[in-house]
Amino acid sequence: MARNPERRAALVDAAVEVLAREGARGLTFRAVDAGAGVPVGTASNYFTDRDDLLNQVDAHLHRRLAPDPAVLAELLKGPKDRSLVLEFMRDLLARATRDRTGYLALFEMRLEATRRPALRTSYTKSVRGDLDEAIGFHRDAGLPGGDDVVTVLYLAMLGLLLEHLTLPAVLDGVLPETTVPDGLVERIVTMIVPER
Repeated sequence: MARNPERRAALVDAAVEVLAREGARGLTFRAVDAGAGVPVGTASNYFTDRDDLLNQVDAHLHRRLAPDPAVLAELLKGPKDRSLVLEFMRDLLARATRDRTGYLALFEMRLEATRRPALRTSYTKSVRGDLDEAIGFHRDAGLPGGDDVVTVLYLAMLGLLLEHLTLPAVLDGVLPETTVPDGLVERIVTMIVPER
């Protein structure tokens, strides 16, 4: 296997782009090579097979889409109440909107995991790890609500992000008094997270 970390990173980024644009069926080594602007056959020197590539994409996306520690630290200076949870969810929405490609690739990974048992196992583990990390963060920060609140909030935000990034017009006018999607984020948090 080739060991140039910059080239490997470029290939993984190209794979993310291919996943977001063409879906998992379009994710071939040739498409990744083209997306990275490298000679045909390069990706096959860096990844043993498609499963290896998908696992590398999974690990990369979880780093790429993670919250900025400086933003988290700044937000944590505020009161540990529902309004702080709302700010965290607004940050999530803003990150998803800025990196739509990354989040679309995550959704494609979910779909591909339904077809590939090995990926299902590893991807379930990494997504569950993210949920466990969110639950632990919520606890450690002393935010209102327990593990069940974080789990329901996770599910609600996942649904909102899916609609917002794939079919945003579905949400237009659903709740006239809110601004989609920020108003929906506020409504979700208000309905799920206790005041204290």
